[in-house]
Amino acid sequence: MRAAIACLLVVLAVTPAAAEEKRITLPADNDYGKLKPGPHSALTQTQCQFCHSTDYIVMQPRGGAKQWDAVVTKMIKVFGAPTSEADAKAITEYLATAYGAEK
Repeated sequence: MRAAIACLLVVLAVTPAAAEEKRITLPADNDYGKLKPGPHSALTQTQCQFCHSTDYIVMQPRGGAKQWDAVVTKMIKVFGAPTSEADAKAITEYLATAYGAEK
């Protein structure tokens, strides 16, 4: 019985230390990764940076709305991006406009 109480006391003493909040500070994005200004650019930056830097956006091959819709859909369905349907549509519109197929 004493051993069980001793184990319980050890667990209770260690638990607060193990539950400490850990913070990770990421470096700022490189200037190369800054998104072009335009409608929904702030939304795009915020939503996409939940998972990755904006470098991943600016280095993608240029394409139209169909390509960007496929990319945004993949981010949501495959990688679990927490983005609403309305936000996904706005992000796709922004990406197709700002990073559309080069003429």
